[in-house]
Amino acid sequence: MARVDLYDTTLRDGSQGEGISFSVQDKLAIVRRLDDLGIDFIEGGYPLSNPKDAEFFASLASLSLRHARVAAFGMTRRKGIDAASDPGLKALLDAGTALVTLVGKTWDLHVLEVISTTLAENLAMIADSVAYCRTRGREVFYDAEHFFDGHHANPEYALATLQAAAGSGATTVILCDTNGGSLPTAIALGVKAAIEACPGVTIGIHCHNDCELAVANSLAGVEAGARQVQGTINGIGERCGNADLISLAAVIGLKSGHEVLLPTSLARLTEVSRFVYETANMNFRPGQPFVGSSAFAHKGGMHTHAVSKLARSYEHIDPGTVGNERRILVSELSGQSTIITKTARLSLAHDKELMRKILERVQDLEHAGYEFEAAEASFEILVRKVAGTHRSLFDLVSYRVNVEHGPEKSGISEATVKLCSDGSVIHTVAEGDGPVNALDAALRKALVSVYPRLAEMTLVDYKVRVVNGREGTAARVRVVLESKDKTSLWSTVGVSENIIEASWLALVDSIDYKVIKDGESPD
Repeated sequence: MARVDLYDTTLRDGSQGEGISFSVQDKLAIVRRLDDLGIDFIEGGYPLSNPKDAEFFASLASLSLRHARVAAFGMTRRKGIDAASDPGLKALLDAGTALVTLVGKTWDLHVLEVISTTLAENLAMIADSVAYCRTRGREVFYDAEHFFDGHHANPEYALATLQAAAGSGATTVILCDTNGGSLPTAIALGVKAAIEACPGVTIGIHCHNDCELAVANSLAGVEAGARQVQGTINGIGERCGNADLISLAAVIGLKSGHEVLLPTSLARLTEVSRFVYETANMNFRPGQPFVGSSAFAHKGGMHTHAVSKLARSYEHIDPGTVGNERRILVSELSGQSTIITKTARLSLAHDKELMRKILERVQDLEHAGYEFEAAEASFEILVRKVAGTHRSLFDLVSYRVNVEHGPEKSGISEATVKLCSDGSVIHTVAEGDGPVNALDAALRKALVSVYPRLAEMTLVDYKVRVVNGREGTAARVRVVLESKDKTSLWSTVGVSENIIEASWLALVDSIDYKVIKDGESPD
């Protein structure tokens, strides 16, 4: 099958998404990751739009890219001005990239009503701009903005704009579903018409997700003959976002049979997806296809039983092909097969009665408000407790938290913890930014002399959810803590009518798990 090139516009179109802002260093780091992944083209931004993009292009010389080519993005010349005198085109060329992407008007509505010029002048704006960039030694890609709306309203003129670009030297013409309102059938028809109108020119596809069809529309374009696909990592972008290049790479490479990226790159999709989320300071989407944490998660007993016997019975691909992993979730929906799968590394599966007891305990606790599917460390400790193999690090004597607030106080929390460990009473006090932070500090202060690797552990996330909201302020709350050290990330859960108590329960499990994981305690 033919190769399909991927053109990434995370740094330009993606950065137009609400709440997304990349620093120059962020953009350079993303370029490195995309290059390593095997993305063919990376759109760096619009050099005239802001000083940050100008600095980014000036910094590109510091990168040594192995595969990707970076493009500067800009618009066709303004109406009534010579291309050589246009400040936008000057900035585009000054960016110094060997490849430039020009965007121009395709829909006659925009030509006549938005930029208020004639149809003939718009064709000249396209042709002059492409030709001028070509005379300056640049390869030119042409983005046909609103192509599918324009093709629906006035097909002859829409195709004429493509021919103006192709006839002036554009090597690739990209058809844009800018409003994101087209359906796959219209995409396929438009791509076929463009291929017929512009022989010898590569046709690309650029879709937005306003109807949640960006990936489907992009695939319809590939099926119709497009050989370049544009999008962003994780589908970020303006309004509802762009086509997700993560999903597109996986589908094109694994389902359609086309050549895409580099030979071993698909196994890095999960890594790159999460890197961009972290860089953009966004939360991961658990249900994101291929790379989400829930993409290969199995919860129902029938599913987990089947997957443990034959993975492909409930998985369309091996999770490892995209760098993800299978997860077996534990909940009140679980059957014994789930418990057996989850406890495999503890070598307990031979004890059917123990499996039954674990399942009953899980069901009882989830009825009380616990959830173990997002707290696998707490589940492991539960299993050890039911099996009788868990040794507590301490016996709690008492704890107390004091929060001071007032005109001269800044809300400092102080926690006092009294424990009994190996026959000795340990009494510690610590301050924190909040009650949970103070408890964490006091508890670890009490234990770190015995278990020194607790010093490596930090809390990275804290979530609270009301379990039975009808009880108002007396409702039970579920607290999920996420902790990490140098090598691992784990989650624990606690439930109580008292939010401090729920936090304490999750915190103790987290510290227990860290000690068990590191082998510092017999169990």
